[in-house]
Amino acid sequence: MDSEQRLKRKRTYRPYSRAQFLSLRSFILCFSFFVFLMFLSSERFPIRTVSFHPVLTVPSLSILSKNSLQDSFHGKLRLPLRVEDRVLFPDHLLLLVSDKIHEDDKLDCVYHKVLNDKDIVRQRVLSVDEFDGFRSVVRCPIPPWNHSAAAGLMWRGDEVDDYGWSFRSNQTVHSWDRLVYEAALDGKTALVFAKGLNLRPHKESDPTKFMCQFGLKNWDDGKDEGFVVMTEAIVAAQEVVRCSLPMSIRNNLDSAHGIRVTIVHEPMPSAVRIRNSRSYDHRRNRRRHKENVAMPSVAKLYNPTSHQTKRDQGKYELCACTMLWNQAPALREWIMYHAWLGVERWFIYDNNSDDGIQDVVEELDFQDYNVSRHTWPWIKTQEAGFSHCALRARNECKWVGFFDVDEFYYFPYHHRRGLQGQNLLRSLVANYSSSRTVAEIRTACHSFGPSGLSSTPSQGVTVGYTCRLQSPERHKSIVRPDLLNETLLNVVHHFELKKGFRYLNVPESSIIINHYKYQVWETFRAKFFRRVATYVVDWQENQNQGSKDRAPGLGTEAIEPPNWRKQFCEVWDTGLRDFVLASLADPATGSLPWEKPLL
Repeated sequence: MDSEQRLKRKRTYRPYSRAQFLSLRSFILCFSFFVFLMFLSSERFPIRTVSFHPVLTVPSLSILSKNSLQDSFHGKLRLPLRVEDRVLFPDHLLLLVSDKIHEDDKLDCVYHKVLNDKDIVRQRVLSVDEFDGFRSVVRCPIPPWNHSAAAGLMWRGDEVDDYGWSFRSNQTVHSWDRLVYEAALDGKTALVFAKGLNLRPHKESDPTKFMCQFGLKNWDDGKDEGFVVMTEAIVAAQEVVRCSLPMSIRNNLDSAHGIRVTIVHEPMPSAVRIRNSRSYDHRRNRRRHKENVAMPSVAKLYNPTSHQTKRDQGKYELCACTMLWNQAPALREWIMYHAWLGVERWFIYDNNSDDGIQDVVEELDFQDYNVSRHTWPWIKTQEAGFSHCALRARNECKWVGFFDVDEFYYFPYHHRRGLQGQNLLRSLVANYSSSRTVAEIRTACHSFGPSGLSSTPSQGVTVGYTCRLQSPERHKSIVRPDLLNETLLNVVHHFELKKGFRYLNVPESSIIINHYKYQVWETFRAKFFRRVATYVVDWQENQNQGSKDRAPGLGTEAIEPPNWRKQFCEVWDTGLRDFVLASLADPATGSLPWEKPLL
């Protein structure tokens, strides 16, 4: 009897059964897993399916401000942003950030005083953009006097307390004019873009003076650690070096995304030269090959064609690529007109615009004009940007035209005979798509002046400007990107072609480009800040003032010359104006497709 009572008491006072324990444990595990999934799905921490993952060091909670902790408890985790690299330009500081940042995120650039981490100044960021699939670019104002360019970032509203930690690591600031700035995969090779190589313009150079160095570490952090691989350069021209890929990357291209790459000057002695996939310990060879210095680099490998959608109909017949800075108002007319002529795909390389270009691109894309904007933050790199665009467009396009947003193709022969103009440009290039010899079509340009106007023409440049110089200046080209020389060498106006292929000059009587180069002073003055082309002198520079790339008699100051509106006017030419009004104007209202309707 006593034993039965003891047994009953034991069952009564047992806290829970084994089944109850397992049930509680399962609940805790499921809840923890749910919280983990919610954390991963956060916009601040997107899941990435790549083979190489950079080491993510998460700061301790003690470095977070009170506001950050409150945000995390309310479902918005705001960890300090990690600045990977900084590049100092003449007019702004560029930060490369290893986080996804939305344009509407409220951020401040944070600068500390030289030799004093606690004396901090914060200013609002100038702009934010997505960049290369791995990082975001944040543009900050030039650092205040006596403050370091090793800037950090803060969420607006956060307190400055404990932010000194972000300045004590990775304080490197690169100069924009000596830097490896881009890298792209191309088959079994890598294209590496660099400023400061000082190679001859418009010429191929000796590739044996260069090698490419691949690795996961940052070679600018002052540490001599890590395992890297070097390969030889195949070709080199201007700002582009093409190197073979290491065998380990070549066999698994997906693993290459995000790997940092730089260029090493002068090859090693042949006895110890590292070929293709042969790796070496950088520390061991540092003393022996001290003269082989790796260039500063912010470049990471990626495949510029990886996000392209394959079309069921095959490649587009005709695409267009341009690089611009603050020319958003000109985009609608340029794209709508040339789309009517047959251009099907648009690549816009944006060189740090701040005039709302993204809104214009999104509006055009919404109207099915197939426009994409590519962030290209590197100034004075138009030729390299066109090389990059040619590589990017190769899998999508049979032909790509490289011309500016103030340049318009015109067919005087068809207009004089009253022939239909729609899709004329696409039909022209399609005639040579199967050619075994022609890989480039060149068209001469006529330069137009202000044509007596003193304000921007309301119906666009094609209708407003009707007076030009008599003789054509230069030419622009449409090329077959799969038939370009492996250097991708170009001089903006045309490319170097593969051996055995040639260019075709189209007669001026059949096709011409109207280049609205010298517009009303209000518009022309906006160009005065700088030029995008690498080898074209900026307006303010007192160099090569007789060049066709400059306005004759303009000088080096943004001061309107006397009688500007009457200059560059030798021949009145209303051909394109009449062509546009006859073909594209609304019969009832006379308005053109690119004109904004009055509200």
